[in-house]
Amino acid sequence: MIVDFAVEDGIPAAWDEPRITALVASIVARELPSTADYAVSLHLVGDPTIRELNADHRGHDVATDVLSFPLFAPGFVLPAGEPVHLGDVVISYPRATAQADEYGHSVEREVAYLVAHGLLHVLGYDHEESAERARMRQKEEEALQPLGFTRE
Repeated sequence: MIVDFAVEDGIPAAWDEPRITALVASIVARELPSTADYAVSLHLVGDPTIRELNADHRGHDVATDVLSFPLFAPGFVLPAGEPVHLGDVVISYPRATAQADEYGHSVEREVAYLVAHGLLHVLGYDHEESAERARMRQKEEEALQPLGFTRE
């Protein structure tokens, strides 16, 4: 599992790369059990950047907490040895910080939750219906709990 980490210039944040890589790997292993190599890119950005992305790609001119950009297409053939790039997850660090305060847990836990949530979107999950929302929440918590990303 290849995880590319990025932090936008000027954002006072850092990734917990070992734990986030383990989180991503556990979700991918559950959802895409195979011997293929996978890659995903994770980005921490500010509100202006995520707002612009949200406006450009979804038509919503507001900052949001996480955006997912799936690239995965089953059956798409890659050159030998190339990892399957699943897509990108973009997280607003200011939103993550505010939501951590609002929900009473650590910023680390909120960022991990947003990674799990965004990655599940990359893998085709949605939460428009209540049953989908419940299924997605269950998968998020199943991935977060073993790595110690608990609600405090």
